[in-house]
Amino acid sequence: MNKLLLLPLAFLMSCGTVKTTTDTTKTSEQLLKDVETLSSDAYEGRKTGTKGAELARTYLTARLVEIGLKPYPGQASYEQAFEIKGRNGAGAIQGKNLIAYIPGKTDNIIVVSAHYDHVGVKNNEVFNGADDNASGVAGLLQFAKYFSKNKPNSTLIFAIFDGEEMGLQGAKAFVANPPVALEKIKLNINMDMISHNDKQELYAAGTFKYPQLKKYLITTNPNLKMLLGHDDPKLGSDDWTNQSDQGAFNAKNIPFIYFGVEDHKDYHKATDEFKNINKTFFIDAANAIQEVIVNIDKQRDIQAIFRETLQMKKQ
Repeated sequence: MNKLLLLPLAFLMSCGTVKTTTDTTKTSEQLLKDVETLSSDAYEGRKTGTKGAELARTYLTARLVEIGLKPYPGQASYEQAFEIKGRNGAGAIQGKNLIAYIPGKTDNIIVVSAHYDHVGVKNNEVFNGADDNASGVAGLLQFAKYFSKNKPNSTLIFAIFDGEEMGLQGAKAFVANPPVALEKIKLNINMDMISHNDKQELYAAGTFKYPQLKKYLITTNPNLKMLLGHDDPKLGSDDWTNQSDQGAFNAKNIPFIYFGVEDHKDYHKATDEFKNINKTFFIDAANAIQEVIVNIDKQRDIQAIFRETLQMKKQ
């Protein structure tokens, strides 16, 4: 009788393994598809205020609906419009963030962010911005899909920002007019360029100011190097603290982690295309960031992570 039971048990275990592998493959395929789509010529480089940016929003809105995310309560849609004033009296440009959320088990809020805009078309060349920053947006969508099926402890706001290339304008508009009181936002996790590195190196910036975060910045992937740094003010231009959208949160003293890679040969060039990203690294990087978010979310009291730092500052 025991022998008869062994075969079905083994079969069931095998089926479970196949299903898990299949799910992982589908997740990776969607991750790559999102980058390939957003960085195609049809989107004309996604410059703020252009048709390409509008096409990107249409695609991203459809993906948010597909995943099952809703606008934040009290908001009529995902869109958060804002104006970027032109230089020297030029007309204003309208930018549009996309804001969605997943309710958690507590009132603590983590904002997961990435910017979808890029620099558009220059000299008849499309600057597609595959790494900068279709990659970060694709990662955000993966995390949204995961937490839509695995209820988080913290409420997660997924902020897809516009206008980063024009001076973090979308992120600044968000913190100036947030859908929730700023004091409820305990952490910003921002991704900007996470798909292009030949050394398997992903940087996590923010622990210089918030060292308590270090113990959560681990990955089970032995092939990926998650490095801490680029966040010491003494580094000058190599200090990334305010060089992407996390800077708007940092200005409000909201703790942050910024994930990104060091500049590469295709940075802000027309060659930043889907064919030139490191696909294996990108998949590994996205999964590692997801691990970090899960690690942090396991702490039901996110504020407790930073309590020691806050106390030290008051002394």
